[in-house]
Amino acid sequence: MTASLLLLRILGPMTTLRVLAAMSGGVDSAVAAARAAEAGHDVTGVHLALSRNPSSYRTGARGCCTLEDARDARRAADVIGIPFYVWDMADRFHADVVENFVGEYAVGRTPNPCLRCNEKIKFAAVLDRAVALGFDAVCTGHYAGLEPVPDAAGLTRLVRSVDATKDQSYVLAVLTSEQLSRAMFPLAGSTKDRVRKEAAERGLGVAAKPDSHDVCFIADGDTRRFLQGQLGSAPGDIVDAEGTVVGSHEGTFGFTIGQRKGLHLDRPAPDGRPRFVLSIEPVSRTVTVGPAEALDVLEIEASQPVWSGCQPPRGPVHCQVQLRAHGEVFPAVCRADGHTVRISLGQPARGIAPGQAAVFYDGDAVLGSATIQSAG
Repeated sequence: MTASLLLLRILGPMTTLRVLAAMSGGVDSAVAAARAAEAGHDVTGVHLALSRNPSSYRTGARGCCTLEDARDARRAADVIGIPFYVWDMADRFHADVVENFVGEYAVGRTPNPCLRCNEKIKFAAVLDRAVALGFDAVCTGHYAGLEPVPDAAGLTRLVRSVDATKDQSYVLAVLTSEQLSRAMFPLAGSTKDRVRKEAAERGLGVAAKPDSHDVCFIADGDTRRFLQGQLGSAPGDIVDAEGTVVGSHEGTFGFTIGQRKGLHLDRPAPDGRPRFVLSIEPVSRTVTVGPAEALDVLEIEASQPVWSGCQPPRGPVHCQVQLRAHGEVFPAVCRADGHTVRISLGQPARGIAPGQAAVFYDGDAVLGSATIQSAG
C-alpha cells in the first residue's frame, strides 16, 4: 500500500492531500516531491536551513545544508511547479543533533546523527509545524516503505526499501507509528539509478549531483578533529587487556568500540595480530584494546524502545536485529521490560557500540528500535 493510500485511509476519502515536501537540494528529495505533485497532491516545498554558517557544511560531495543546496532545492521546486520556502532550523538542529553528537562522544558513546535528525528535526519539529499549518503529510526522499500494522487499525509501520543498498529504514526506526502515519516516502519502490534517470527525464538539474557522505556538519569528514575542537584535549592511555600501556591519545572521544585504524600504538601485539578498541572509559581517560575475538557479544541491553510496528511485547519476540546502519542482520530473541530491552543474539556480533540503535525486524518490516546501552 502506498503512503498516499495509507493517508487517505487515515484521513478519509479525500481527493487531494496537502503535502509538505522536505527538499534538501539533492536528487532524492526532488524526485520525491515531483512524484507527490504528479500524484495530484497539493505540494509545497520547504528547505531546512540547518547550519548557522551555511558555507561550512559542504566540501565537494560531503555534507549538506549549504546555500548551494538551498538554491538547488529552489530550482527543483520551480521545475516541478510548486511553492517553495526556507525554514530556519539552525538553532534547533544545533541543540538536538550537534550538541547531542558531541555530548554522546564525551561520555564514551557512539551516536548516529542521521537517526537523531530524523527523530528530532524532520519528524518532530517539521511534522509538528506542518500539521499546525494544515498539512496532512510530510514527504521526504528516504528509501523506505510504509504498510499498515497487522491487527492495528489506522497504524502504520516501516518496511525496507527495494534498493537494499540505499535502505534507510534503520535510521527511521525511531519514529512512532503516529508519525509514520503522516509520512510519505515516494521512493520506496525505486532504486537509486532509477531515481537519477527519472530526475534527468524531468529536467531536474540535480540529476547527477553527488550524494552527501559522512556527518553533514563535519564538512571535511575528520570527526576526531571536530570533537577535539569542541571538547579540547584530554590526554590519556591506551592499554591492553592486562593493563599494560601500549599507546596514548588526546581524548577518548576519538574512538569507538571495534575501531582498528588510527590507534597509533607504540607497542605491537606480542603475536603481531591487529588490535581493536574494546572499551572506552572517559572518566579515567583510558582506552582498552585487544584482539578481534574479544569484541564478540551475544547479549545486549538497550533502552528507550519505540514499538512502531507492533504492540509493546509481553513476552519473548523472535526477530532479526540490525545493530548499525547498513550492517549485518542477526537472528535474536528480544525481551522487553518497560524501558529496557534485553537482546539475545543467535550468533556473535562484533563491535557493538553503546549509543547506536538496535532495530528489530520481522522480515522486511520494522517492529521497533531501542538505544544500545551495553553489550557482553
